[in-house]
Amino acid sequence: MTGPDSAPPAAGPSSVVLTRAPALAPSLARGALRSPFKRPRPDAPFPRTRLVLPSVRADLARLAAYERVCGFPAGAGTLPITYPHVLGFPSAMRLMSAGEFPLPLLGLVHTSIDITRHGALPVPDAYELAVRVAGLSPHRRGTEATVVTELRADGSVVWESTSTYLARHRTEGRTAEPPGQRREPLAEAGRWRIAADLGRRYGAASGDRNPIHLHPLTARLFGFPRPIAHGMWTVARCLAVRGAPEAALVRARFRAPVPLPCEVVLAADDTGRFELRTPDGLRTHLTGEVLPLTA
Repeated sequence: MTGPDSAPPAAGPSSVVLTRAPALAPSLARGALRSPFKRPRPDAPFPRTRLVLPSVRADLARLAAYERVCGFPAGAGTLPITYPHVLGFPSAMRLMSAGEFPLPLLGLVHTSIDITRHGALPVPDAYELAVRVAGLSPHRRGTEATVVTELRADGSVVWESTSTYLARHRTEGRTAEPPGQRREPLAEAGRWRIAADLGRRYGAASGDRNPIHLHPLTARLFGFPRPIAHGMWTVARCLAVRGAPEAALVRARFRAPVPLPCEVVLAADDTGRFELRTPDGLRTHLTGEVLPLTA
């Protein structure tokens, strides 16, 4: 994991300190070329490297584009709670496009994210960013990888996330989804008509240009009849409407793809629970909750 954009490890034998963020295009190209040769399985070896960027700042133009496409207020002076995921995405792609990463990058589906924000994140500040693959696990539809991202300021973690990504493949059906807890239905809090080009617009703002989000032809290559919205757009859009405390824990599970174009309904309650579903209520795309952090 060394190259022209990396320096010798400075944080221990399992870390690589980068001098700049990895370029996305080469990572995506490598991942695309290697994908047909990957044979995913939950017991496969995976890269143990921790990629570290000692100093990252938000690019103001890309941040503004992200705020527009997700619906966050412009010029708030602090990063949206989901934006550090964008900062860490190039490093995550470098890890997941590596030859030793066992899951094919093409068609990889984001299935969940837990985010902890310990306080406001000023836009002008520089942060230390670290990304690592924490492990693999079986899923009823394939194999999931867990990716952990951390943002530090003055040596302390100020933001962290744990994401799972699913590579779909034939399984023996040994892993069943745990039964969900029955809860009261959530009341409608808003609805949106999502345009067909959302995947391309969010991809331009975030850098995530997975083919399943971009065009019907590329989506069909991976089993989707239409392009689907990015999971991170759906949770960001919900949080842009609902808001979150400065110190908060967000848990989101991406339950079903959001086909583009479509209409969706945001439902929520006053305990922090929210979900995104079809207007008829028969399908839930996203479930989540926002909890305030206590000292």
